[in-house]
Amino acid sequence: MATPDQKFMTAVDIHNKTGPATSLYLNSSTPVPVPGPGEALIKIHAFGLNRMDLLQREGHYPLPPSAPSTLGVEFSGTVVSTNPPNHSSFPAGLPVFGLAPGGAYAQYLAVSTQLLMPKPAHLSFEQAAAVPETWMTATQALHFLLELQPGQTVLWHAGASGVSIAGIQLSVAAGAGAVFATVGSDDKVAFVEGELGATKGVNYKTGDWVKEVLEATGGRGVDCVVDLVGGGDYFNKNLDVLAKDGRVAVLGLLGGRVAERVDVGKLLFKRARVQGSSLRSRSVEYQGKLRERLEEEALPRFETGEFRVFVERVMPWGEIVEAHQLMEGNQTKGKIVCTVE
Repeated sequence: MATPDQKFMTAVDIHNKTGPATSLYLNSSTPVPVPGPGEALIKIHAFGLNRMDLLQREGHYPLPPSAPSTLGVEFSGTVVSTNPPNHSSFPAGLPVFGLAPGGAYAQYLAVSTQLLMPKPAHLSFEQAAAVPETWMTATQALHFLLELQPGQTVLWHAGASGVSIAGIQLSVAAGAGAVFATVGSDDKVAFVEGELGATKGVNYKTGDWVKEVLEATGGRGVDCVVDLVGGGDYFNKNLDVLAKDGRVAVLGLLGGRVAERVDVGKLLFKRARVQGSSLRSRSVEYQGKLRERLEEEALPRFETGEFRVFVERVMPWGEIVEAHQLMEGNQTKGKIVCTVE
């Protein structure tokens, strides 16, 4: 099986294993991973940043058993080799992109071929690296967890985040009756409404999003909420804005791990369903089903322009400290992508 000439590669590492953004550095003594059965060795061209990377860097994210300690779950690159049993559709040299349990902040990555996709010619390596985790997570929330039906309404928190940017577009395409989003600035309100097609964006710093969404729905509330904030008063407010028999998917912890005092009565009398989920800890088979749906339903729409990949900034991975600091600043509208030299 073909392998890179060297036994060691460069990868992003963390001084003392956990720490702030300034603890990140490029470690040129990282062993090149060896693909297991059904895996491919990928030469990484670019990788996308995700909120879980910040949590993992700080030691607050429990890794799946199969995940390497190196950060990064979405990437683009070229196939170096595959280890049987493999799919003949992934020959050496093929440009690909995909999802991984970890290890994408590196020159090389070993990953299951079930999580790989051939890179479409109309997507650059940088754009492709911004797709897998965010679009699969949004697809999982909207269709696997919440089971959104045409005509139903949905609210996306952190509306200018990578996941919600994908989710708002997916909601519109799925025929949602109305799509709402909470964001942290007026320019982000204009972004989610003008660029993504949201029915209404609400600046949570200056407005009462519960009141505004209830008014927009005639007091009924929304059928679905996708919550990437989690802690603070969001749990109770999600129940306030939820319609009868509504569903909430909790996917993130931007607001912390602990919710304020929860009124269980709201949960009971609204017959609400609240479900948490982490895509990274799911089985390869489950993630493979999401990959199939992404390939069948989303990739063709990228080519037609119905779906758009929003990349806020592309940075060389030598600026990984600045890239993490940029994400921590919460001012971006779209993905941060790093290129691997």
